[in-house]
Amino acid sequence: MERINPAELAKPSGFSHAVAAEGRYVFLAGQTALDAEGKIISGGVVEQFEQALGNLLTALRAAGGTPDQLAKVTIYIVDMEDYKANAAAIGQVWKRLAGRDYPAAAGIGISRLWDIEALVEIEAIAVVPTR
Repeated sequence: MERINPAELAKPSGFSHAVAAEGRYVFLAGQTALDAEGKIISGGVVEQFEQALGNLLTALRAAGGTPDQLAKVTIYIVDMEDYKANAAAIGQVWKRLAGRDYPAAAGIGISRLWDIEALVEIEAIAVVPTR
């Protein structure tokens, strides 16, 4: 997987401008902060981000992938100001769970998610080397 960050673009923080990869594509459904019982966990955006990312990575591992194989991530955010205010803590969660290899990414502000208690939803595309 090659992360591409042209010098002509602003230095990325927490994402890559482009990612090139070869292999088997794994499309990961949007994950929110659902626990194993199907209920949104309590807590704020940082706790919910951690649960949602953990859920996404669990699905990725089940498909034979690892966090460094994430090529594209989209994060749907209910309260952008709250998310931005907690960006450093969210970044630490990312580094702890997914490492320092950043995929191409987008953060999109929305009015609400399927579960009204959900503050974030994360979906992704990974490229897993063929065996």
